[in-house]
Amino acid sequence: MHTKPEPQHAFLQQLVGEWTYDGEALMGPDSPPEKMSGTETVRSLGGLWVIGEGKGKMPDGGEATMIVTLGYDPALGKYVGTWIGSMMARLWVYEVTVEGNVINMESDGPSFADPNKTVRYRDAIEIVSSDHRIFTASFLPDDGSRITFMTIHYRRKK
Repeated sequence: MHTKPEPQHAFLQQLVGEWTYDGEALMGPDSPPEKMSGTETVRSLGGLWVIGEGKGKMPDGGEATMIVTLGYDPALGKYVGTWIGSMMARLWVYEVTVEGNVINMESDGPSFADPNKTVRYRDAIEIVSSDHRIFTASFLPDDGSRITFMTIHYRRKK
């Protein structure tokens, strides 16, 4: 079986390339923002998938490696994705939607306040231009208000 790329696959291909990133994360409600920076290489797999591997410094200064996969499943009629990182033993399986130039990736995961409870997380990639994208990470606590705890700017290497 050979799947030919569709327009939804082509949309994801704009992420392919070499990137640098810098951003901030809130590690707790009373903590000041922590800085992070690094690089990411995003490659195409057959024009159907994009695979991004990021490497950099975590807010606490430790090294981190992260891998994201994104694709479009024509049989399901929707985008799909996953994320793993060297800082945790959890596979995040995303429910992905695309709204204009924003890729929303949602998954349930452990609450910051109580690791025995789960909350809904949303990672989003806003494509600002061919050389700039913004990643945000947020969650929905019990009160239903969305809290953004991470913002990262990616810039294409020249």
